[in-house]
Amino acid sequence: MKKLIIALMMAVASFSCYAQSTYKEDIDVLQSVYGKSKGDLVKDYMNLSDTQSQAFSKVYDAYETERKTLGQAKIQLINDYAVNYDTLTDEKADELAKGTLKNNLGYEKLYSKTYGQAKKAIGAINAAKFIQLEVYLQAIIRAETLESIPFIGELDKVKVK
Repeated sequence: MKKLIIALMMAVASFSCYAQSTYKEDIDVLQSVYGKSKGDLVKDYMNLSDTQSQAFSKVYDAYETERKTLGQAKIQLINDYAVNYDTLTDEKADELAKGTLKNNLGYEKLYSKTYGQAKKAIGAINAAKFIQLEVYLQAIIRAETLESIPFIGELDKVKVK
């Protein structure tokens, strides 16, 4: 488990450089660090029986489809923020804040829905194991992304010095 966490942290460090990347580039980063796809990493971590693995794969595939959509929306919000940073208005700040909050809620709803589906497919312990991993990964990615994005007005303070 610790090896997985260390490897994931290395990948997250790589992700911070790719905050505005496409999903394809994110997959390339994961594969370059681990030599595997995210799906393979999850499969190894979950360590399910063949029967459980078959049942879980349907849940996981549906989860990944929705997660990718949420991830693309998050990237669009970050790009929109970057484009409008220097000329940010109240209206644009409101739009971006509401979009970010909606995106965050989308992830929470997805976790909840997926947990229920996974619990039916592979039991509560394995479902909780999966959600724990996904929430952990997303939290690290979110933290790294936020570290690379300036706060509103932060760059103005740098320019004044």
